[in-house]
Amino acid sequence: MMDTPRLEAPGLVLRPLEMSDAEALFAAHSDPHTHQYWSSAAHKSVAQTAAYIEDTIAAGHAWAITENGGEALGRIALFQLRDGVADIGIIMRPDATGRGLASKALALVCAYGFETLGLHRIAADVDPENSASLSLFLRAGFQREGLLRGNWKTHLGIRDSVILGKVRQ
Repeated sequence: MMDTPRLEAPGLVLRPLEMSDAEALFAAHSDPHTHQYWSSAAHKSVAQTAAYIEDTIAAGHAWAITENGGEALGRIALFQLRDGVADIGIIMRPDATGRGLASKALALVCAYGFETLGLHRIAADVDPENSASLSLFLRAGFQREGLLRGNWKTHLGIRDSVILGKVRQ
């Protein structure tokens, strides 16, 4: 497990993701619409979400997206791929969308990655039909860099990936 710090902005607290967040995040991972473009089908149990959280915590920096440090409304994670380069991923509960929390969380984590971890590049891999995620990353200053055809085998079949990237300024 990595040492993941608490990050804060007005109206937002990112605290280290915990196993106890499984029940709250099951609302995101079990929702077929929210999980549509995920690499796997919607979760069937809180235990499945807990296993996913355990893997996420082990793989990188992972935060619960909260308004005040309490209940997880979403999750954002940063996975370092190699020296100076990381992938980022985010999911929000349906009841927490439309409030700007994902945008604020993305900005905080990118700033942490560039300023504290010394990253020079953060990338996102988004399904071409996931217009909400594409919009989120583009608004955050990521640039569309390319399309990887047939990049994922998911519950929807073979899927392409839009690769978006942001580099340290």
